[in-house]
Amino acid sequence: MSPQRRLILASASPARLGLLRQAGLSPEVVVSGFDESKVTAPTPAELALALAEAKASLVAARPEVSGALVIGCDSVLELDGQALGKPADSEEAVARWKAMRGRVGVLQTGHCVHDTAAKRYASATASTLVRFGDPTDEEIAAYVASGEPLNVAGAFTLDGRSAPFIDGIDGDPGNVIGLSLPLLRRLLRQLDVAVTDLWA
Repeated sequence: MSPQRRLILASASPARLGLLRQAGLSPEVVVSGFDESKVTAPTPAELALALAEAKASLVAARPEVSGALVIGCDSVLELDGQALGKPADSEEAVARWKAMRGRVGVLQTGHCVHDTAAKRYASATASTLVRFGDPTDEEIAAYVASGEPLNVAGAFTLDGRSAPFIDGIDGDPGNVIGLSLPLLRRLLRQLDVAVTDLWA
């Protein structure tokens, strides 16, 4: 039996770490520190992918992760063709929710897996439709006051206080939380790695 590969998550997201752990994986966390403002792309899906690739590449180049598998992800909410990341402040979060309520957006999460031993990588974007409910102005104000929307792409999350304001999704719920495990499995397969070989 071959020794288990080191797995590195190039993200500070506790939600992504939690999803990987629930799936039987035990990644180490190495944050890239990448400046996201440097990246532009023609579409929100391409932006999410470019950001994921940049973060994974930056961490994969570090000597201390040599030989490891590095996972980078980045999420944006696509609404009216625009890519919405984390809101800058409370006022923006309130305006965002007033614009989103009663509508449908697409949560785009770019995924990139670097095999630093083989010097190869695989990447793709997962897309999930999100149907927003119709929270009142008071509910939006209370949610924003909780501080949660300031830390998440699109100013909402499926596994937190905004869950009652999401009427439903079409696609992978993990993708909305931060990482699509089915897509991760397919990317690993492209690199000739079975996800079951990474179980802790």
